[in-house]
Amino acid sequence: MRIGIVCPYSWDVPGGVQFHIRDLAEHLIGLGHEVSVLAPADDDTPLPPYVVSAGRAVPVPYNGSVARLNFGFLSAARVRRWLHDGTFDVIHIHEPASPSLGLLSCWAAQGPIVATFHTSNPRSRAMIAAYPILQPALEKINARIAVSEYARRTLVEHLGGDAVVIPNGVDVDFFAEAEPKAEWQGGGPTGEGKGGTLGFIGRIDEPRKGLPVLMKALPRILEARPDTRLLVAGRGDEKEAVESLPVAMRERVEFLGMVSDEDKARLLRSVDLYVAPNTGGESFGIILVEALSAGAPVLASDLDAFAQVLDQGAAGELFANEDADALAEAAIRLLGSPSRRAELSARGSAHVRRFDWSTVGADILAVYETVTDGAASVAADERPGGLMARLGLARD
Repeated sequence: MRIGIVCPYSWDVPGGVQFHIRDLAEHLIGLGHEVSVLAPADDDTPLPPYVVSAGRAVPVPYNGSVARLNFGFLSAARVRRWLHDGTFDVIHIHEPASPSLGLLSCWAAQGPIVATFHTSNPRSRAMIAAYPILQPALEKINARIAVSEYARRTLVEHLGGDAVVIPNGVDVDFFAEAEPKAEWQGGGPTGEGKGGTLGFIGRIDEPRKGLPVLMKALPRILEARPDTRLLVAGRGDEKEAVESLPVAMRERVEFLGMVSDEDKARLLRSVDLYVAPNTGGESFGIILVEALSAGAPVLASDLDAFAQVLDQGAAGELFANEDADALAEAAIRLLGSPSRRAELSARGSAHVRRFDWSTVGADILAVYETVTDGAASVAADERPGGLMARLGLARD
């Protein structure tokens, strides 16, 4: 099958949607399918051979974060050229309602279209106002996927229609078989002493990722277990991140910067407890799935999406969102209980298998097969009111 995948966010700025698309593309290629991914990317970004650049993206505030999106006449022309050259059996558009390549591709294409909705957020005036522009594009979609029940709910409430829920995928064995790194390990499985290693992975300077909540909890954790270390992987202002901590405690936080996929897996295999203090705007929680795959005991805020990934607390513990005292209390208890951590690790390792690409990829392929059965291949939509006309209207 010839499959075109549209990525809405810049390929050179890592994020959950980009990782999902990368892993999906490589899984499908491994099965023998021909895959091309269209994505925004700066000119000097090294790209895998299956990625086609649609040009540089611009930063836009979106869903409590800053997304790098790509929109306009030049992008539209590249979308049409990609569709023409690809002769795809199906195109798979991610986040078709965002003002980026997904929406342009919906306008530009005719033929079998699958769309995945990743976002979970409250109904907004902006979304209501944009609906007349979005509706013609969304009506062209043949099958809709939501990565979680909460992303599905956002779709239903904002845009109408429904979707099948297929979660984000992960290569479970990649994380499960990673080698722990001795210098990243703390109290170890015996739980002896007053230490242990906490792990956090995420953008340091994005408040909704929750690092400020963890920093607020850390003094209480260190008072109870003074040899505890916190390893932080991600980009952002490291000095600003520790400003709230007493000076003497700042040395207990080690910033690793951006880490490779291999080092991320090794980090998750090394920590005694992975902490996800995210405060909102999450529709799934791929980092939780990666941590479970690595066998890390997980402590996460009780966001609806996180609770779903953690089987309502059976596969990982939950604490009240934005409650630093609750986080500290749970972390102290878990660091001091190797038997409870071992129990969480075992439950998480069994639970996470449902997110492996062997399952998730098969479910996505089944959707592709449903929409392509007896259908013509994807082509550029040349009808009046197509892509260029819509951009002309938008410009006016």
